[in-house]
Amino acid sequence: MSVMPVVTKCMRRLSLAIVALSLSALTAGAATLDGIIERGTVRIGYIDDEAPFSSAKAGAEPTGYAIDLCNRIADDIEHQVPELKREYVQKTLANGFDAVKDGEVDLLCGAITVNLERREIVDFSQPIFLTGASGLLRKDSPGYLQTFFFDKPAVSAVSERVASTSVIGARANSTTGAALHEAMKGQVSKTTIADFATHEEGLKALEDHKIDAYIGDQVLLTSLATRARDPSLLEVGNRLFTHEPYAIAVPRNDADFRLLADRALTDFYLSDDFLSVLDSYFGSDAPMLHTQIIMQHVP
Repeated sequence: MSVMPVVTKCMRRLSLAIVALSLSALTAGAATLDGIIERGTVRIGYIDDEAPFSSAKAGAEPTGYAIDLCNRIADDIEHQVPELKREYVQKTLANGFDAVKDGEVDLLCGAITVNLERREIVDFSQPIFLTGASGLLRKDSPGYLQTFFFDKPAVSAVSERVASTSVIGARANSTTGAALHEAMKGQVSKTTIADFATHEEGLKALEDHKIDAYIGDQVLLTSLATRARDPSLLEVGNRLFTHEPYAIAVPRNDADFRLLADRALTDFYLSDDFLSVLDSYFGSDAPMLHTQIIMQHVP
């Protein structure tokens, strides 16, 4: 027997195997809508403690800007699944992306930053918001921190405390916290970083003088400050140090489901209802945000 037919046969088998594996992967990824149709339920995961994007009180359904957008996507799915049920599943930044990857939830909503590390696990809708990291400070926080976070002279005299002895807080598993830890690597400083499970814990530590500043996305810090014991004692920095585009996490390898989500978001952005929704969550900033989203995030 000639060697060539054997080689050709082996190559053909290898090619078929590759095709089979590729189709298997695509089928697994493309099953999102099929699974929703079969269950009659869309599972909306959400990250708690991220007002005004997603938060929930005990015994109540979650609310927030990102939750509203996820529900708009569910409205579009309901055109294909009459009487569609919605199941809200509370997740954390530590386990939410794996929940999408493992098929536990169909959408993950919250103040979720898109980055390459997370895109190894999940895919994302088109952006829903854009912000950046800044700091929440007390008005008596050390002067050098005030100078650092505000594009203006310090609002209080420079503190006697040395910068190297300060404590800065951040939420664990957040992109902002990760950036802060990375920035501190190799620095000759006694500045320490305190990680907190929730923003509320970080706020309490700041109010109790256990930390000197709390780092987070500016839009979240603005909302957090309103929930302080005395908001007049706090201020949010006006300098942004990172670029934080938010989006809704969806399963990878399912372009059709992502397209469904993007179409629903685009239709909502262009609707008459969108500005009023922005106003309900962001107040006087709504017109600017409306223009920004229309100009930057509508395909």
